[in-house]
Amino acid sequence: MGIAMKTRKFSEFVRSVALAALVFGVSAVSSKNASAQQQVQFMMDFLPSGEYAAFYGGWAKGFWKEEGIDITVTRGYGSSDTVTKVANGAAEFGISDLGSMMTARQRAGAPVKAISSLYTYSPHSFFVLESSGINSIKDLAGKRLGITPGNSHRIYFPEVAKRVGIDENSITWVSVDGSAMGTLLIQKKIDAAPLYTIHHYFNNKAAKMAGESIKILPYVETGFKIYSSVILTNEKIIAQNPELVKAFLRGVQRSLLWARDNREEACKLHVEKVPTIALDDCLGSLNATMDLVFNKDSEGSAFGKFDPARLKFTYQVVAKAQDLKPDWDPQQAVDTSFLPPR
Repeated sequence: MGIAMKTRKFSEFVRSVALAALVFGVSAVSSKNASAQQQVQFMMDFLPSGEYAAFYGGWAKGFWKEEGIDITVTRGYGSSDTVTKVANGAAEFGISDLGSMMTARQRAGAPVKAISSLYTYSPHSFFVLESSGINSIKDLAGKRLGITPGNSHRIYFPEVAKRVGIDENSITWVSVDGSAMGTLLIQKKIDAAPLYTIHHYFNNKAAKMAGESIKILPYVETGFKIYSSVILTNEKIIAQNPELVKAFLRGVQRSLLWARDNREEACKLHVEKVPTIALDDCLGSLNATMDLVFNKDSEGSAFGKFDPARLKFTYQVVAKAQDLKPDWDPQQAVDTSFLPPR
């Protein structure tokens, strides 16, 4: 083999080694970037309706990805189930009713804490037909109300009844299938349906198809202002990975603020993730949800913080309803020190 041939072969070898090194370097960087993304599951507390469009939309927009988090938003099966899954580490973060979380923490020692408020007041309400002549919760005395097992509307009703001045025993509770609640109201087989304000849009759409219209009677209008949904995590994550908690909450705040100002885009992205949800139903639920998140109560304090007096009142109501210790301090169930500035 001549010198020229050897030189050419050597040059080709050098180029191939350099190319291999380049490819390996790119792969290594990509692998490093991928591993830098912390995998996190964020579990809702119920079916993926438009109520959660801010989070499904924020996931699609990549807000958490920019914080170094590879997030997956998943549906829930009720607050109690979400609390259990976050407590045992099956999900890193979740959404739950504050009352359910405090009950699980006190009764079962669930190692979870609320790291942010979400709904600054309760969405509990009664739905009635406009044609019924029922104009307030006080008018429900002597009426037939649908109910499902363990429904928190009934748990909290004695306090609401006291506030409007009616005998709680004047109500006739009719056990029904929760999925049929709206239909039974429209068919006038019950006089009122205990449902969240968030669910008004699609129930009212069904009522209009039957020539009716649904009116909302919110608990909050009686002065029953308790905290409702919160964002929670495991105490182990708080202790071992506080930077993850901070990054996650930055993604939460950014998602909520963006969805507030871009509702149609949020719902379009939500429907892409959850095709079973109609766009108009998503918007109806999201609009109602934003009223629970952004209101005069949330403006009066830092984003996601708890007002001590209302937190105490919330616990008092929950403790009475669930027969919990009356002197238990609810502050031990919350830690909002990781919230970003608004």
